[in-house]
Amino acid sequence: MRIVRTKNYEDMSKKAADIIASVILLKPNCVLGLATGSSPIGTYQNLVKKYEAKDLDFSQVRSVNLDEYKGLPRENEQSYYYFMHDNLFSKVNIKPENTHLPNGMEPDSQKACQEYDEVIKSMNGVDMQLLGLGHDGHIGFNEPNSEFDKSTHCVNLTEMTIEANKRFFASIDDVPRQAYTMGVGTIMAAKMVVMVVSGKDKAEILQKAFFGPVTPEVPASILQFHPNFVLVADEDALSLVK
Repeated sequence: MRIVRTKNYEDMSKKAADIIASVILLKPNCVLGLATGSSPIGTYQNLVKKYEAKDLDFSQVRSVNLDEYKGLPRENEQSYYYFMHDNLFSKVNIKPENTHLPNGMEPDSQKACQEYDEVIKSMNGVDMQLLGLGHDGHIGFNEPNSEFDKSTHCVNLTEMTIEANKRFFASIDDVPRQAYTMGVGTIMAAKMVVMVVSGKDKAEILQKAFFGPVTPEVPASILQFHPNFVLVADEDALSLVK
């Protein structure tokens, strides 16, 4: 594990974007594993700036996203397809047919998950996977559990995750209760994993995940075993790490 210590969210976002940009420059047709949520927004903004400055070309890049809510159409402003389109895809020259997310509108969970695993397999895996860190240690929607889920699966969201996501919806009743998510095995198979973490509210779980025991009760802790894991975190998030 390598730790990139940054001053604040803006510095974290810039450095994470620099790492991702280097992956694209070295392999123009790379497969990027992308994440949603508030943590990577600044990273995407910096990637857009690099594209606008003609320093980055997404024309051959392929992408797979970590997860998608089950039952939300792509047109819904809270779907992760909408999020990715709004924050990155519509602002760079990535080809729509090269972007992939789980099909949240497929009611058959087994079919949706199997099809998504086949998409990832067809691209020979992920070159760089971007992650955030949940307050309970979840990565993607891999929630605390008694074991690590290997492949794409349907999850019942925890009350903590539902509570954290309710700010994006009109009411807590509108928050989806299920999602399709890449499994921990798929994440660990990525050639490189980059995680962005910011804020004092993440300090305790960061310390627990990366300086405590590896356990499925803290899903992110498995990344201690990844051979090419880079943690990009600001001073507040690293405040409990000596």
